[in-house]
Amino acid sequence: MSGPNEDDARRAFGHFATGVVIVTAATPDGPAGFTCQAFGSLSVDPPSVLFAASRASASWARMRAVGVLGVSILAEDHEPVARLFATTGADKFAGREWRRAPGGSPLLPGALAHLEGRVRLVENHGDHDVVVVDLEHVETFPGTPLVYFSSEYRHLG
Repeated sequence: MSGPNEDDARRAFGHFATGVVIVTAATPDGPAGFTCQAFGSLSVDPPSVLFAASRASASWARMRAVGVLGVSILAEDHEPVARLFATTGADKFAGREWRRAPGGSPLLPGALAHLEGRVRLVENHGDHDVVVVDLEHVETFPGTPLVYFSSEYRHLG
């Protein structure tokens, strides 16, 4: 049996609505980050999350060896931020307000949650790395999430 082609798989994956996060790290060259929709909670004991990062991503290439990562879960008014951090080659932190989490990871203001933790696992799968992060810092804030569905950013309500 042959599997689906890339276009069919991409189209099917697009039918799954997701939240949107920015994954960040304090690298030796300065802050780095990228937009990620392939993100989810993994466990509450220990508190951990997982995400998938494209191995073609220049930002992920800078971040991959850093042992501590941050996550900002985006609110509905963060669509411009999500687009910027999804842009290849953009200076994503230039002129942008951000602060450091306790472990040094950049966090974006106005997010619904800030997470930071240590990388437990990076596993190569296809054209992505699957990354598991054990959380050491969690903050939550009120608001409505930014959603990604059918290759578009969406707003609830």
